[in-house]
This record gives sequence, C-alpha cells and structure tokens, in this order.
Amino acid sequence: MRVAVLKGGRSFEREVSLHSGTNVEAALTRLGHDVLSIDVDSGLVRTLKAERPDVAFIALHGIGGEDGTVQELLEILEIPYTGSGVLACRRSMDKVVAKSFFVGASIPTPAFIAFSQEAFRELGAADALAEVEARLGLPIVVKPAKQGSALGISIVRDPARLPSALMTALSFDDRVLLEQFVPGRELAISILGDPEPTTLPPVEPVPIDRDFYDFEARYTPGLTELRAPADLPADTRSEAERLALACFSAIGCRGLGRVDMILDSDGRLWVLELNAIPGMTDTSLLPAAAEAAGLTFDDVVARVLAEAALGA
Repeated sequence: MRVAVLKGGRSFEREVSLHSGTNVEAALTRLGHDVLSIDVDSGLVRTLKAERPDVAFIALHGIGGEDGTVQELLEILEIPYTGSGVLACRRSMDKVVAKSFFVGASIPTPAFIAFSQEAFRELGAADALAEVEARLGLPIVVKPAKQGSALGISIVRDPARLPSALMTALSFDDRVLLEQFVPGRELAISILGDPEPTTLPPVEPVPIDRDFYDFEARYTPGLTELRAPADLPADTRSEAERLALACFSAIGCRGLGRVDMILDSDGRLWVLELNAIPGMTDTSLLPAAAEAAGLTFDDVVARVLAEAALGA
C-alpha cells in the first residue's frame, strides 16, 4: 500500500511527533509498503490530493493532529486513516470533556474544576480560588485542558503558587483543568483494535529523582524506568484493563489508544486521561507494552494500519 505518514506539524509536541513518525516510517518500509513522509504544514491538502495515498498513518501529536482537525480533512478527501474518528479525537484531546464522559460512564476519575481564560479576564475567576482549594484540597494538579506529554502541568502544594501555575497552564491553552491530586503509582494501559479492542500489559513509568512523569521524564532516555509489565495483583490488573476498555468505549475510540491512571495506596484505580494517538518514540509507553506482550514495533504498526485499511 501507499501510506502517507503525517508527522511534525506546528504543535508544542512537534519534535515528539517527528520522532514517532520516523519510527513508523521505518516500520512501514520494513513491512514492504510505499511510504510517503509528510511533515504537515499549510500545503497538506495539496500534497494529499496530488499523491493520493491509499491510507494515512497519523503520527501527529497535540493540537491539529489529535483534536480531530486533520481527521476532518482526511474524511473530506476520502482517505482512510489510522486511529480514532473526529468526535473521539475531540473528546479525548480535551481533558475536561473526556473526564465528563468518564463521570457519565461511572468511571472513577479525580474530582476536578475547569476555568476558561475568559473567566479570569472578564468574570473575576481568580476570586474563586479559595473555594477551589477548599473543594479539591491540596495538592492540586493544574493542567492545560488540551495538551499532551504533560506540557504545562504543575502540582501545587502551596496555595501561593496556584496563580502562577494557572498562568503556566493558560500559556499552553485557553482553558485550564484543576484536579484533585491522588498520590500513588502511575499506570498506562495501551489498547489495540483487532478489530475488537484488546489491552496490552500495563506499564508503570517510574521517574528517577523527579516529582512526576513530566515532559523531560517521558522523552529523555535514563530519566524514567518503564516497568513492563507492571507488578500488579491479578484482580488489580483485570480492573485496570476493564476501566481502560470502558474509557475507550465511552469516548468512542478505535484503532489504538492509551489510558493513564493512578493506583492509590488503598488499591483503588483513578483514570486521568485517554490518549487517542499515543507516542511511538523509543521511550513511549505503548511500544513498551507491546514488547511485554511479545509484539514487535512492526507488529503494532501492521495491526494499526490493517484496521485503518479495513475501515475503508
């Protein structure tokens, strides 16, 4: 097949996407496909119309790639593509929307409050921060609503730092999520469509000498130990897999995804978010989960591509 790999773009996660895309291209070449490498820019539609690939493999991360934007264009051009559709991408990209879907599906997720930039500029939302602190308690996790790779995230333990954490988050997006901090072990459950969604072994990222699994810990070799599979009791692993599939279904995803959650000290699981286009870099969690399942990187790429072609 002639496969267009869409990568790069202009989001904050451009470099991560380029790395993911390069790895995918190498796998597709090994699998015998005709690979068209596209660093996404304003000429994307012209390029796709001229080249007419059989399918697009989306390796874009962040705004423009994970939020349904490029998916809409591919549907207009009638080019099949990997991963979730437009609505599922929109839902998963916006953490506030995704958590609302989790709540609606009775999936446990930490308590949260959201503010828009306009609420701070025009409606005096800053005067409600004491109420936010009272409701969520400290620490509070402050996140941009629509960013990945832990960009713009702060864990606020001192109330005096909350305003600056909000400004940091709002520099990445025009909406901010404030979330109850749940201490515990971070777990990632990756999912592949087969075409029925199936889970891969859980992975536990353990940052070395860092407060949490931040951007540098995710993409700098040596800063995080990936325990794959995570050492979990059988019933905990089963529940983590059940919750991941429930999230996948609630958002309406297909093809592949990754659900991030926390296992607290009482053995309870709390879902944080769903990533509809997981990273495919050398330090990413989905490839580590696949390896723990006995799958090669090429196996993963082949399965994801096969489902996209099947959907055509």
